[in-house]
Amino acid sequence: FPSGRNSEADPMVSLKLQGRLAASILKCGRSRIWLDPNETSDIGMANSRSNIRKLIKDGFIIRKPVNVHSRSRWRRIKAAKLKGRHSGPGKRRGTAEARMPTKTLWIRRQRVLRRLLRRYRDAKKIDKHMYRELYLKSKGGVFKNKRLLMEHIHKAKAVKQREKMIQDQMDAKKMKANAKREKLRAAETKRREKEKAADAKKSATTKK
Repeated sequence: FPSGRNSEADPMVSLKLQGRLAASILKCGRSRIWLDPNETSDIGMANSRSNIRKLIKDGFIIRKPVNVHSRSRWRRIKAAKLKGRHSGPGKRRGTAEARMPTKTLWIRRQRVLRRLLRRYRDAKKIDKHMYRELYLKSKGGVFKNKRLLMEHIHKAKAVKQREKMIQDQMDAKKMKANAKREKLRAAETKRREKEKAADAKKSATTKK
C-alpha cells in the first residue's frame, strides 16, 4: 500500500488529524495507517471519530499488516552454534571461569551422580551401605562422570557377588566337614559302646 504520509505532502489537503484519529481507533501506530490517495477529499472532510469509522468500514482507511521480522537467519546461526561454530577466541568475552563457572559444572555433575545413586537404591540395585559409600566418594570427586560411577558399581557388585559365592562355598565345605566329623564321632561312640558292652559281658562270664 502507498503510505498515507504521501497524501499529507499534498499542499492542498492535510490529513494529519485523520491519520491520528484512525491510529487511535485501529489501535496501532501512525505509520501503519493507509489513507486512500484517491479519496483525499472525502477523507479530509472527516473530522470526527464516527466519520473515520465509516471510512474504515468503506475501506478508504486501512491498517497495514505488521512488517515481518524474519528469524530464519537467527535459526541458522543458532543451529551452527549448537554444532560449535562461531565460538572461537574472537567471539569470546570474559574468562573461561566467567563463561562457564567451575562451581556450576560441579553442581551439575553432583546432581547427575546423586540422581543415579537414588535411582539405583530405589530399584534395589545397591543397598543403603553401598549408597552411602558411593555418595561420599562422589562428594570427594572420585567419579568424573556417570559412566565411571556405573562401571564402579558394576565392578563392586561383581566383587561382592564373588566374595559371597566364595563365602557360600566355604560355609558349605565347613558344614560338610562338620557333618563328617559328627558322623565319625557317632561311629566312634558306637564302637566304644560296643567294646564296653563286650568287656562287661566278658567280665561277667569270667566271674561265673
